[in-house]
This record gives sequence, C-alpha cells and structure tokens, in this order.
Amino acid sequence: MNLTRKAIPLALMAALALTSACKQGNAPATTTDGTQTKDVKCEYVDDGTPSMRKAFKDKFLIGAAVNTRQVVSTDPKVINAIRNNFSALVPENCMKPEEIHPKKDLYDWRDADALVELAQKNGQVLTGHCLIWHSQVPYWFFKDDLGQMVTRDELIARMKDHITNVVQHFKGKIKGWDVVNEAVMEDGSLRKSHFYNIIGPDFIKLAFQFAHEADPNVELYYNDYGMDNPAKREGVIKLVRELKAAGCRIDGIGMQSHVAFDTNLDEYEKSIVAYAAEGVKVMVTELDLSVLPWPKGNYGAAVETNFEYMKEMNPYTDGLPAEKAQEQTDFFVKLFGIYLKHADIIDRVTFWGVTDGDSWKNGWPMPGRTDYPLAIDRNYQPKPFVDAIIKLAEANK
Repeated sequence: MNLTRKAIPLALMAALALTSACKQGNAPATTTDGTQTKDVKCEYVDDGTPSMRKAFKDKFLIGAAVNTRQVVSTDPKVINAIRNNFSALVPENCMKPEEIHPKKDLYDWRDADALVELAQKNGQVLTGHCLIWHSQVPYWFFKDDLGQMVTRDELIARMKDHITNVVQHFKGKIKGWDVVNEAVMEDGSLRKSHFYNIIGPDFIKLAFQFAHEADPNVELYYNDYGMDNPAKREGVIKLVRELKAAGCRIDGIGMQSHVAFDTNLDEYEKSIVAYAAEGVKVMVTELDLSVLPWPKGNYGAAVETNFEYMKEMNPYTDGLPAEKAQEQTDFFVKLFGIYLKHADIIDRVTFWGVTDGDSWKNGWPMPGRTDYPLAIDRNYQPKPFVDAIIKLAEANK
C-alpha cells in the first residue's frame, strides 16, 4: 500500500482546512455536537523563528502531549511554547476513561473540550488518547452494584457505551483515536487485564468495531510501548493481521518510544519498517529520552514498575551537565535521522509532554527525581538538540 497517497479522512480534511485558515489569520466556524456553533480565532502567526513545527511541515506532524493546566494556561511562555513548536496535540490524561467518564452515568467533557478548542485556535491536528486501557479506568467500569466483577455481556455493553459516546462527542474534531493501549506483553502474548479476563481476546476487536461504528471517518490506532522488542513486534503484527482478518479497520500503529541511551536503534528501525509493511501508518506517540540511570534497565512505560527513591539515581538536580546534554543531542539526531529516512511511512512524531518539568519521568519509575527527557526545557525554551534536528530536517528537503 502506498501510504503517502491514501484518501484523507474527513476529520483530517477539516484540520488541514483549519490550518490553512489559520495562516490567513482566521479559523472557520466549528460545530459542537451539532448544537452550538462558534467562531474560533487562530492565534498562530509565523514570526520567522525556526521551529520544529515549520521544519517538519512537509515530513510528518510534530506533536506534544499537553496536560489540563497547560491547556487553560494564560502564561505567554506556555501558550507560545505549545503553539509555535508543535503542529499536533494529544491529551496526556483528560480523555482517558477515569477522567472523562468518572461515573457510570456521568461524562465530564470540560477539560477535553478545552483541549479541542486550543487545538483549533492553534491550527493543530488533535489525536484522541485513549479509549481502552488496563490502567486509569474508573473503579465502576468492572464492578456491579454489589461490588462483584461484571459479566462478559455487561462489560461489552459498558465498553460500547463508553466508546460510542466519547467518539461521537468529538466526531469531526479529532484525526484519530488510540483505540486500545498497551494490550501486548513483552513476549508477544496478550496482557491478562480485566478486559481480557472477563471478555477474552475479542475485547480488542470489539473496541475497534465500536469505534468505527461511532465514527466511520476517524482513524483508528493501536498504541504500545517497547515496540522495538522483536517478540513484542511479532505479537503486534499478529494482532494487526487478526484485526484485518476480522474485518476491522486499523489505520496505524503507535510506537510510544520511551527510549533510553541503550535503546537498540537497529531493532527500532526494523519495527518501523515491519509495521508499515502491514499496510498501516506508523506514529511515534510518546517520545521521551530519560537521561537518568535506571535501577534495572529501561522498562519502557510499564506503569506497574516502581522503585524506592535512591539519591544516587538522581544525579542532575542542579542542571544537566554539558556532556550529558551533548549525549542527548547526539542520540536525538540519530533518532530523527531514522524518522526522516522513513518520512513516507511515519505520520506523526509526538513528545510525551511539553517541558522537562512536566514530564512523568520525574516521578517514574522512581519518585522525586529531576529528569530532562523532552524538547523544551523548564523555562519553556527549546533545548540544544532541537536546533540540531531542525537543521537535520532542513538538510533533508
């Protein structure tokens, strides 16, 4: 499949139209669930300063995960960092089930709607994250009124209700959804989550089916960490083939990419090529590079992994030494060299956070540390490696 010539979904056409309108200083009217229309003024103006947003414009989307505090911030540093550096946004938490559907009969759209408005103002493409995940699920989702685990039929009904309502609420405003997150283990087998244990492996197929029924035009993705692991790679490829054989739509694979200095970039690149060979887009969805030592190696994003604080594992509380910053720059130049080499099959590269100070890596897998894993520093300024990858992109025109 020639991925660069696929038909553009309606949601993406709307986003592209909005971006075009932004360049002229105005945005078209938007509709909220068919009941409310308002004019959204775009605030993005090209000031001539080099940026990732402009450097990668004709390569792939360059994005960031944003938190609710940043979405509503009136601080010019925050506003400018998000607007000027990135062409795409993804919610860090506000669209996850426990945030958006805290009670069985209650959906809280406020934070997610604010994010939609921010993306529209900035002319940025928005991706929804995530519909089904074993973590950050509200307690009620798996329990009946007596506190017992629900039946298979009841959990399927709850899944369908949740997916349908969430996807339809944002219909036409989001390019694509991370439908299922982190369902494959390191050995390629499926995670024995509550969804798996109650419904069986079909929960993945059902999730993609329900999402497509809710919005036939939105793109649908599978997202996971450790995707450079050969065994996991084969497990994900098997999953993609099974979904397609079952008649499910799957448009892309999200490689989270919580990388480390010892990440095997040869295997990483093999995964990019292997996933694209299955006829799906490849996205780098949660990129960060921890500069801190790990107690027992890189755990990707296995949130269940935690260690007690150890001072020797937190060496850079007073700032990142120049030699370490250079090591980070060298790594990112190699990594983005791979992305640019495969720009025809990579749709988006998203950093998991805006600034180093906001990164989840400061508290995981060990609390109370000071890490430097992202593109923007704690003062909302691009880090040295950003200039290096901008120059790399400009040299690859």
